[in-house]
Amino acid sequence: MTAIGRPVLTGGCQCGALRFALSAAPLRVTLCHCRMCQKASGAPFASFAEIAKDSFAWTRGKPASFRSSSIAERDFCKACGTPLSYRRIDGNSIEIMTGTFDRPDRLVPTSQFGTESRLGWVGTIAALPSKTTKQNYGPEKLAEVFSYQQPDHD
Repeated sequence: MTAIGRPVLTGGCQCGALRFALSAAPLRVTLCHCRMCQKASGAPFASFAEIAKDSFAWTRGKPASFRSSSIAERDFCKACGTPLSYRRIDGNSIEIMTGTFDRPDRLVPTSQFGTESRLGWVGTIAALPSKTTKQNYGPEKLAEVFSYQQPDHD
């Protein structure tokens, strides 16, 4: 493993070139609706787990980064493009996108930021009609699909 000790949570990018581990629980889990996070994630909002830098380690590979503002950089996988983190340049923590964790269900947001850019329909998502992936594709078609993504474990 790494010098951080036994992992509490792990995760990584789609292709598996980058993996990370936490040795302690996140400090907080948040949603950000700001326009910068919308563009960086390609989604209506971003969800982040903030982790103290001394509790976090890249265990495989090193991410590429983009300086998105005068105060922050965002890390991503240069091989598959997965957005991974937000880091304040002068900060003591790193914020990892919750969808990149092997167990994103364990990361429940407790607050929101950037709400001036929150899209008006975001609050109605749970009420939209929904289907499982199997219902959407059908069992025959789904049986033909093979994922090239890294599984949710090392």
